[in-house]
This record gives sequence, C-alpha cells and structure tokens, in this order.
Amino acid sequence: MTNFIPIFPLQLVVYPGEALHLHIFEPRYKQLINECYADNKPFGIPVVIGKNVKELGTLVEITEIVRVEENGEMDIKTRGLKVFRVLETMPQVSDKLYSGAIVHYPERNDQGDPERMQRLLKKIRQLHRLLKVEKAFGKPDAELLSYDVAHHVGLSPEEEYELLRLDQELHRQEFLRRHLGRVVPIVQEMENLKERVKLNGHFKNLSSFEFDF
Repeated sequence: MTNFIPIFPLQLVVYPGEALHLHIFEPRYKQLINECYADNKPFGIPVVIGKNVKELGTLVEITEIVRVEENGEMDIKTRGLKVFRVLETMPQVSDKLYSGAIVHYPERNDQGDPERMQRLLKKIRQLHRLLKVEKAFGKPDAELLSYDVAHHVGLSPEEEYELLRLDQELHRQEFLRRHLGRVVPIVQEMENLKERVKLNGHFKNLSSFEFDF
C-alpha cells in the first residue's frame, strides 16, 4: 500500500504500539496536528539522525490533545501504528505550512519466539537491577514484543533505528540478545569496580590463606 501522509520529522525513533507525548509549538506542526485531529487522520514521524532524515519512520495516530495554550501551543498524546518507508518527500505541500511524503508500508512479521523473549526480559531486568532503575512495560510479559522493550536497554539512536529496519520479530529479538550480551557484562564489571573503589582505604576482614605443607 502506498499513500501520501503529512510528516513531522523528529530526532527519535517511534516503534509501533509505543505511546509518545509531544509538546507542539511550531506553527507548521500546530497546523498539522489540528488538521489531523479534526479529520481523524494519522501523520508520519520520519527518523532524524544527526542532520539526516532517514528513509524509515512510523505512522502515528493522535489519541488525545491534553492541553491547548492561548498561543496555540499544545500537549498531545500519540500512539505508533506501523513502519513506513519514504518514497518521495514533498518539502512544500500546497496551501500548507508542513511537509509531506509519499510512503509505503513494508510487510512486518511480529511472530517471535516466546521463550527467547522471556530470556530477554530476564536479562533486561538484570540490567535494570544493576543500574538501580525500575521500569514497567505496561503489559503482561507474555504479550511483550521487542518494540515494547527496545527503548529500555540502552540502545543508541543509531541502534534504535537499526532495530526499526528489521522486519522480522525473530531478528529483532536476536538484535536485542546480542546487545544485552555486550552491555550487561560491562555494567556488571562497573559495579564490581565501584565495590573495589569503596573498599580502598577501609579495614578489610579477610580470611587468611592456609598453605598445605
């Protein structure tokens, strides 16, 4: 399927199913949001990394306009729908302040391996314990996909975009498994280092070594 959508490029990656809250203040995007909300139409958020607009992004729907200020600025709630690929960008849309794009929607397979996902969750929670952070994913573990946890494992913007590029849930699970396999040992070693630093200069109660003559 190919169609035209208004676009709101942002320096972040939005995943399907993700809830995203935005503060809208630029005139062009105030117009975009007001029109999309009035017509009950979605808009696209292409990913921006550095100064480059990438070819992939996520279609989002407006779920609520929370607050509108006197100057028209607003706080809104949105939800990611599906991934799109930009075929052509239109910097100027007739009679509009905002830009648009012709996009199509690549086929995606969200069927993963439930056992692998449970192992991933175990590693993610280990990482969070090491970092002393608490995260709630808002769904039962059995319903979680890679998209639901990807923002909570310390991926860089480039890595988050790379995950968005993967069209198979099994591949996304493997991507996260390899990332956690690199990150968790590093964080664990940092915790060990902190403990060793804390011990330096303190009296130590250590067992002596017995030589076996």
